[in-house]
Amino acid sequence: MNQQTFEVLGFHRILEEIETFAKTNLAKETIQKIRPMQDIRRMEQSLKEIEEAMKILEISSSVPIHTLDEMSLYLNQAKKGIYIRADQFPFIISFLEHCTKLKQFMRDKEYVAPNVSLYVQSIPDVRELTEEIARCIRHGNVDDYASGDLAYLRRQLSILTDRVKEKANQLVKSKKYAGYLQDKIVSERSGHLTLSVKREYRTKIQGSVLDTSASGATLFIEPLELADMQAEIETLKLSEEYEVERILYELTERLLGEEKAIQLAIETMHYYDVLFAKAKYSRSIEAKSPVLTEDYTIHLKEARHPMLGEKAVPLTISFGEEHRALVITGPNTGGKTVTLKTIGLLTMMAQSGLLIPAKEGSKIAVFQHIFVDIGDGQSIEQNLSTFSSRLVNIIDILRTTNDRSLVLLDELGSGTDPGEGMALAIVILEQLYQKGATLFATTHYSEMKEFADQTEGFLNGTMEFDIDTLRPTYKLLLGQSGRSQAFEIASKLGLHPKLIEKAHEITYKTHRNFQQEQRLDDADYKQQIVVNKYARNTLGKKTVDIPLSQEPIFEQGDNVILTETKEMGIVYKGPDAQGRYVVQVRQEKRTVNQKRLKLYIKGTELYPEDYDFDILFKSKEYRKISKQQKRKYVEDVWLEEE
Repeated sequence: MNQQTFEVLGFHRILEEIETFAKTNLAKETIQKIRPMQDIRRMEQSLKEIEEAMKILEISSSVPIHTLDEMSLYLNQAKKGIYIRADQFPFIISFLEHCTKLKQFMRDKEYVAPNVSLYVQSIPDVRELTEEIARCIRHGNVDDYASGDLAYLRRQLSILTDRVKEKANQLVKSKKYAGYLQDKIVSERSGHLTLSVKREYRTKIQGSVLDTSASGATLFIEPLELADMQAEIETLKLSEEYEVERILYELTERLLGEEKAIQLAIETMHYYDVLFAKAKYSRSIEAKSPVLTEDYTIHLKEARHPMLGEKAVPLTISFGEEHRALVITGPNTGGKTVTLKTIGLLTMMAQSGLLIPAKEGSKIAVFQHIFVDIGDGQSIEQNLSTFSSRLVNIIDILRTTNDRSLVLLDELGSGTDPGEGMALAIVILEQLYQKGATLFATTHYSEMKEFADQTEGFLNGTMEFDIDTLRPTYKLLLGQSGRSQAFEIASKLGLHPKLIEKAHEITYKTHRNFQQEQRLDDADYKQQIVVNKYARNTLGKKTVDIPLSQEPIFEQGDNVILTETKEMGIVYKGPDAQGRYVVQVRQEKRTVNQKRLKLYIKGTELYPEDYDFDILFKSKEYRKISKQQKRKYVEDVWLEEE
């Protein structure tokens, strides 16, 4: 999958979100390297482990994972022959203790996470090493009892230091030095005890001058009486330092002796850190594990774009069983681009072994390639691609696409002459389809809707628009092409119906009644009763599937099923030259190609021979005027075809 796909679909932003849940820098680096896989077994294993990790988090949100960076640093330091300092060992003790805690933690969760809990078995028992280090190191220092020699040396140092202090205090109070001292305080200079002597009496006291006051009037002298004792202390301190270093080297060697075990512990801790970061992110977006398919079918149930949060409108789509190409129409800002990105991003997430924000039972197809060309102003991220640069990208997609590719094209053919752009869009879609790709494309071109309606393997879809509120609902409807929302909005805002109807005829070469729609009248109600009655009586009866090799013939009154939407309707009239019928679905008349219709119940089985179908297809007002005109001429009243 190319870098553009990652950037346009925003996959890196998903990884950044997951990264925030990781504790270690090593895990953060690993998360940034997550990429879609081809091996479905690895994907399924990853999904299963994240599910188990989520179950663990439901029981305990605190997983004993320790930071790792310093541990690797200390091991490298030890391998260079540099001993680990006493103040560094507390971190090592903490890490080793967390290894033991993690093993116990996972063993207790084996009943809810049998697979995830197995990984702790790779961590060897490090309790003996932990106890030895903890015995020798206390509060960042080597403990007195780390060895017998160190205990002896420190005890001797303590005794001798006390003697020196006692001797210095005696000298300060003695009559021998009483007149020569500046004050009766024993001062310490460079680790030696000194007396504060007036400069003029320097020759009266034998000893070494170790310091002078700022004014120069006072000399800090170590008397000869203390010098021998002080020298003995220095010798003991050197011996203590050597013994401390010996102990630290010994502990460092013992740590290196367990390097393999520690590396396994680091790897296991790192794996758990990455896994639980994925699980915590999955919980934050209420993600579920999808079913992975290799037959290129997609079935998303209330799927949401993970970056839109609560603003996301759930997307439900079942696609790929009968068609391989979906052409989506609808108004600007109606959600077409977000729909493409949601499908593409969730596919990338699933193939990366990540749970997706969709309901249980959602299915995601596994592809070798995901190609995108999304660059209009409606995209979630700003993309200022020109027609030329987008065409270069599409040419590259055409070269690389195979029958294991998912291709997402937004506003294909836009940015140039509409006629030429539409023609290019059609031939590009045809070529991609012939190469076996699974296609999702958005468009404004009405010709593209007709192309999709008449081409085998293609399906129309539209983003629903609420004409009452004049706002998009952002919901995807399959089997329908987008209506002329401009005309409906104009009607809603009060433009005269005659003007709108004329504009509609200029555009689509067909008449459409834009009179204000009324609520269901008696005829609609009767129609619904008839349909429901026979639906109940023929429950379980197989629908009649007319073979494509024969020309299907439907008659007025036939109950049919619209195969794309699974809706039930009644044939009003047709077919036309293109084999299309006008079918009434509730109060709406739709033009549907005969290939999209299946016979449910023949009209002759439902209605008597002389049945007046105007009751079903005409409004009450229409029937009233019709009856009046049949009896006599009514001035200034015209009967318009419905």
